[in-house]
Amino acid sequence: AVGVVRAITVGDTMASSRWCAATAAAFPGVYAAVAVHPNEASDFTQADADELANLATLPQVRAIGETGLDYYWGRVDPAVQQAAFRTHIEIAKQAGKALVIHDRDAHDDVLRILEEVGAPEHTVFHCFSGDISMSRYCVERGYVLSFSGTVTFKNAAALRESASVVPLDLMLVETDAPFLTPAPYRGRPNAPYLIPLTVRALADVVGAGEDDVAAATCANAERVFGIRVG
Repeated sequence: AVGVVRAITVGDTMASSRWCAATAAAFPGVYAAVAVHPNEASDFTQADADELANLATLPQVRAIGETGLDYYWGRVDPAVQQAAFRTHIEIAKQAGKALVIHDRDAHDDVLRILEEVGAPEHTVFHCFSGDISMSRYCVERGYVLSFSGTVTFKNAAALRESASVVPLDLMLVETDAPFLTPAPYRGRPNAPYLIPLTVRALADVVGAGEDDVAAATCANAERVFGIRVG
């Protein structure tokens, strides 16, 4: 009803990654990303990496993610997370698929590892949370910054400042459903029908029309994730 007609559903464990790939194969307009989330990386094995590499070759699988680093929860040793992140980066590059990064309280190490390993052609920061200096750094390197409902929060002035320097051709929008529901619906489960609220907030920040932001982020998703139209 609000014009969201395609979606990427994202894995965070081997089981959910298999489910995402199968679901994307079954439903037109649904695509998949596969990965083991950094908070699950303690169980990540070479066999898992091999299976992810095989899943990455499937046509409906358009990205490797969520991968990255999460130092907020402290569930998994940073060294273990970093090793898994490096492996995911290599899988993305080998498959020629986009990389979708989860980065929570780990900005410096995420950027360092991308430089050391070499970022894939299409690198996406999911639910971008960096400051304006990080935003500028990412833009310089052609990384794509994806914004969720957090950009609408009253206490997110710094995030809106970060978004203000992102050109439209390096911007995406997302739900992170059922989390990060945009204002004024915080507290409810998030879902794609609320995406226009995030688009509206970004349009205000960058000084563009809502339709322009919607068209740009749609075109960016098609380009970054290699989604053919028609």
